[in-house]
Amino acid sequence: MKSKFYFSTSKLLIISLFLLLPLQACNNQKQVKQEEIKPPQQEPKKPPSVIPLFVQTQLPKDENYFLDDQIWSKSGEKGDKDNLLKAIDSSLNYLKTNQATVFYSKYIMPEITRERVEKSLVRFRELLLNSKNPKELQQAVNKEFVFYKSIGSDKKGTVLFTGYYKPIYKASKTPTAEYRYPIYRLPPDFDKWEKPHPTRLELEGKDALQSGKGKLKGLELFWLPSRMDAYLAQVQGSAVLKFTDGSETTINYAGNTEHEYISLGKELIKDKKLEKDGITLQKVIDYFVKNPAEENTYLPRNPRFIFFKDTKGAPASGSISEPITQERSIATDKSLMPPGALAIIRAPFPFISKQTQGDKGNKDLKNDKDTKEKLEQVKLEQRLVSRYVLDQDTGGAIKSPGRVDYYMGVGNEAGDRAGAIVNSGELYYLLLK
Repeated sequence: MKSKFYFSTSKLLIISLFLLLPLQACNNQKQVKQEEIKPPQQEPKKPPSVIPLFVQTQLPKDENYFLDDQIWSKSGEKGDKDNLLKAIDSSLNYLKTNQATVFYSKYIMPEITRERVEKSLVRFRELLLNSKNPKELQQAVNKEFVFYKSIGSDKKGTVLFTGYYKPIYKASKTPTAEYRYPIYRLPPDFDKWEKPHPTRLELEGKDALQSGKGKLKGLELFWLPSRMDAYLAQVQGSAVLKFTDGSETTINYAGNTEHEYISLGKELIKDKKLEKDGITLQKVIDYFVKNPAEENTYLPRNPRFIFFKDTKGAPASGSISEPITQERSIATDKSLMPPGALAIIRAPFPFISKQTQGDKGNKDLKNDKDTKEKLEQVKLEQRLVSRYVLDQDTGGAIKSPGRVDYYMGVGNEAGDRAGAIVNSGELYYLLLK
């Protein structure tokens, strides 16, 4: 889904954005036979340039290393087992499609087949339902599954994690003096557009208001009051839109121009407008709030342009055409990683704790609900965790075995967390022995 232009803020998408497989055994046998009868003048297939995963022959000595303690309720926090089951079922739906059959028939790691991925998910689902706690589940997984680790960006397993989310924006069904910035539907003749495709600057103009003069004329889907909101909707690849008449809808990624994604954050850092250390999505947004004229300079530097479709309230969906699930779906490079597969990620991720600040000695002030809400300040704390996830999406900035974009959900809090993810960690795929 993701536009994945996602920032995949995705990060390095949001932050970065602002910062800075396969055939069954019987099929394999058929392939061998076919290769044996190939005419001698035909050259054998070249091995893939990148093998993205390698088998872990030994698991970490720490028995809690892969423990996912978010599945079951604890310390007053509700577990999200239902979310994990929902994500598994979405992957199982995908694996029954022709899209999955075609992909896995060409996957670069022949031992990772569609059938093996499917059987692994079915068995994991059984273990999840029958286990009573995280430790019991992990012991069963360690016993029955093989861990395939991503080689990462350094061939030693280091993976950069970023986050993405589904924002909520105000919108209008018609253009007005306040709602001036359009988002666009996919052109009906897009497959006939000459390449290289037009850039963002060529399509919408320096101020994002010149679309009526070019290829985007008549493709306006809805209008937003903020150019940055319209831009970030493209970065995230989906959004909830709340209209002026009280109704709402959802939009999702429908296509993109074939240009490399360029991060706003990296451009601001390069021009010494912002410091690299501590960069977040909010800091990038704040910069443009204080310097609105700079939008005309920096936003056109990203040539990639995203088109949308009105999904009329449907949940965000990933590149496998199935819904993605909060904190249980990831986006990876689908030229390398197995779509729909079960994985486990281990990295620091931000969690929200709210602290009320202000005049602590004023009882009336503290007891006033509206005032307390105004004084409430969101604080993010990074915690090292392991999470079972399903690989269900991809992104324009998610390239190589060393990048993962983690879906954080819908709304402001999800956005706060997604914008604070730019951490190194590990990625493993789990397949039955």
